[in-house]
Amino acid sequence: MELAVLRDRISYQGALLAGFTLLTGAALMTANHLTLPAIERAATEDMKASLVQVLPQGMADNELLKDSVVIKNDKGVPVTVYRGRKAGAFSAAVFQHSARGYAGDIVVLIGLNAEGVVQGVRVLKHAETPGLGDKIEVAKADWIHSFEGKALAAARWAVKKDGGEFDQFAGATITPRAVVKAVKEGLEFYAAHRTEIAAAQGEQS
Repeated sequence: MELAVLRDRISYQGALLAGFTLLTGAALMTANHLTLPAIERAATEDMKASLVQVLPQGMADNELLKDSVVIKNDKGVPVTVYRGRKAGAFSAAVFQHSARGYAGDIVVLIGLNAEGVVQGVRVLKHAETPGLGDKIEVAKADWIHSFEGKALAAARWAVKKDGGEFDQFAGATITPRAVVKAVKEGLEFYAAHRTEIAAAQGEQS
């Protein structure tokens, strides 16, 4: 009888709830601890694959993921720049930049040589309309290759509809316009911070 009364007490119910919460929390922490290394490895492999796509073979002989520097852009947002080196000399830079598209931010990875000429661009993340805006993906069209060989001062950085030199998509002008903007702003970021990026010393990872 006393046990039944005890079970009905609020303190007992609270202690029981706390116990279950503690056990659940411990289980989630354990699961997270066990899966985190695999997630980090997968992310590293994905980034390695992306780096290869935006830099031609032979442009760097170092491991870019182990040579990086973090620099704040003009909005105060930290940008991680992976640096390529050839025989120890700075030869390339790879970093992410984004711009607002039709359905959300479009994140691009930009690869440049030391002079700031685009070597490659790949879209890492977007939510654009399938069949229209997804032509920015290299698997769907060759459009993304149109940035290769372009430099900040030697190109008209807009879609043709806006007086630039880059094609737009029928029914989806906003999407290519956003990618052009992201690449142009990325080049402006590099131009403003080239000395810091090329420096022999920086944040190594």
